[in-house]
Amino acid sequence: MLTAMPCMPAASDVQRWRRAFPGEPVQAAAARCFTAALLAGCPILDDLLLAVDELVVNALRHTKSGQSGGSFTVEIARWDGAVAVAVIDEGAPSEPVASAAADDAECGRGLLAVSLTADGWGWFGNDRSRIVAALFTAAETSAQGAA
Repeated sequence: MLTAMPCMPAASDVQRWRRAFPGEPVQAAAARCFTAALLAGCPILDDLLLAVDELVVNALRHTKSGQSGGSFTVEIARWDGAVAVAVIDEGAPSEPVASAAADDAECGRGLLAVSLTADGWGWFGNDRSRIVAALFTAAETSAQGAA
């Protein structure tokens, strides 16, 4: 299933954060902590953390970001009650796909979970660099988070 790439707006009222991480498995937890600190008070924080975790883990497992010396970047944008989370990786020859895994499979459900919780998701890139993003449009926050 191909979906449109969520578009992060360029308006001046957008809050935007970006942080690079070494391409090591332990950095998935650091990316979740980064997201949780910035979006504290958001009623859909669990869904956002799930999306960040799945996108980071996929970058580490399926792209050059998980190889020795690799890295990935997490970008978060918030505006008008919406939040977009994106992971920029170092690319891979294969395309990200949200597909159903076999009932007894131990992995393979990550992007499907993201597609079911986000209002949209998509990707853009190639074997050198890629962005995979998820858009959540009903993300009104009770706290303004970090600025």
